[in-house]
Amino acid sequence: MRIVLFGNAGAGKSTMTRRLIGSSNIRRLSLDEIAWNEGPERKPLVESLQALYQFIDANDRWIIEGCYGDLVEAALPYCTELRFLNPGVEVCVEHCKRRPWEPDKFPSPEAQQAMLDRLIQWVREYETREDEYGLKRHRDIFENFTGRKREYKSVAACSDD
Repeated sequence: MRIVLFGNAGAGKSTMTRRLIGSSNIRRLSLDEIAWNEGPERKPLVESLQALYQFIDANDRWIIEGCYGDLVEAALPYCTELRFLNPGVEVCVEHCKRRPWEPDKFPSPEAQQAMLDRLIQWVREYETREDEYGLKRHRDIFENFTGRKREYKSVAACSDD
């Protein structure tokens, strides 16, 4: 198993990853972990790619998840399956509002809550964004991938397998 999950923030990537891993010995990489410096600045792509390839080389079974089109695309030659979580912007917004504290991303629940309005605005821009994180880029990645792939357009579909 070498699965890449991608989609908008709040699409359910981490939830699906936890469900797929269960109690198995499958390694997980959230692309957030390798994409950012301390603070609100993205690392140089070459640094993130180096960390991505180290993870892939070090693990036989894995799930990589994130919204970074450039990093997702770099992982595709190594994956056995691509999953595009695309339940719609409003579903993603609701998931963000209900998201529990993520201690790997925020020092406190209050710090996470302070970023919520900005996150929701960013999620709502998904369909019009023209960058690595937008629907257009994600759609291109999905359509051009020739291996095993599936698009999930609802939360119910994410629970089907």
